Amino acid sequence: MTGMVSIRNLTRVFDVSKPWINRLVERRPKAWLTAVSDVSFEIEEKTVYALVGESGSGKSTIGKMLVGLLSPSEGSVEIRGTDLARETDAAKVDAVRRDIQMIFQDPFASLNPRWRVRDIIVEPVAARGGDTTGMAERLLEEVGLSARDAGKFPHEFSGGQRQRICIARALASGPKLIVCDEPTSALDVSVQAQVLNLMSDLKDQLGLTYLFISHDLTVVQHMADRIGVLYLGRLVEEAGPDALFENPRHPYTQMLLAAAPKLDDFGREVPPPTGEIPDPINPPPGCAYHPRCPLAEDICRKERPVMRTIEGTRVACHMAE
Repeated sequence: MTGMVSIRNLTRVFDVSKPWINRLVERRPKAWLTAVSDVSFEIEEKTVYALVGESGSGKSTIGKMLVGLLSPSEGSVEIRGTDLARETDAAKVDAVRRDIQMIFQDPFASLNPRWRVRDIIVEPVAARGGDTTGMAERLLEEVGLSARDAGKFPHEFSGGQRQRICIARALASGPKLIVCDEPTSALDVSVQAQVLNLMSDLKDQLGLTYLFISHDLTVVQHMADRIGVLYLGRLVEEAGPDALFENPRHPYTQMLLAAAPKLDDFGREVPPPTGEIPDPINPPPGCAYHPRCPLAEDICRKERPVMRTIEGTRVACHMAE
């Protein structure tokens, strides 16, 4: 396998300060929020890399930087060796962008309510002047809908059907890489399984590469080839699904797995996580997880752990052994 995406020391900082006059009156300094902090990983071609973590952990920010909707504050995102944020050759950037598409979290919000489904699906190709004859009908059937649906409007469909339309639109330009930002979180559980199975089948048929973003570890367990766990903008663990679920190394990953529902463990009592999620504007020194960690020692409060490899698992924890 060859590496399609290489993310190196990726950091994104947002200015969340109050307006200048408010800061002047209240005598407050500027406020900066570090949404992503020094994240590095690679995505191999024709594989699924999953990013999981709680809300606010930086998953969607990484996805938006990957497709070029946001630029990194530090670090780099290279797609087949091209850094979209720094590459000066416009033709090269355009060629890479053609191979990237994104599926958003809310299927209804990402569809134009005034457009018919046909126009929505073919938009990525029509914008570049390509031939769109019969494309929408073919793609609708490919994602399990009817060709007759091409003349309808988004409000005439259910949530699962709308997400299938979003998948059809993502496939229209023939992409090689698709960023899936919580594509099933707004759907019922029964519909989630249908959409996940569809995406898995399309990956195999078309040779796609996915960055799959989710807050639910159980959703990605059977779909991902590699899973990265984010906490407060930091990558704390990365492993294959078998290693991650059977032997999680980081206490945060262990907490996520303990909180996940299990069919064979009905009625179990799980102790609630201790401590509060730190303020991302003023994160704690050392390991960001130490205020909630049952294994925390003095070194965890003072020194940020570096990512190291233990038996095939990359983990950022002083107590991983």
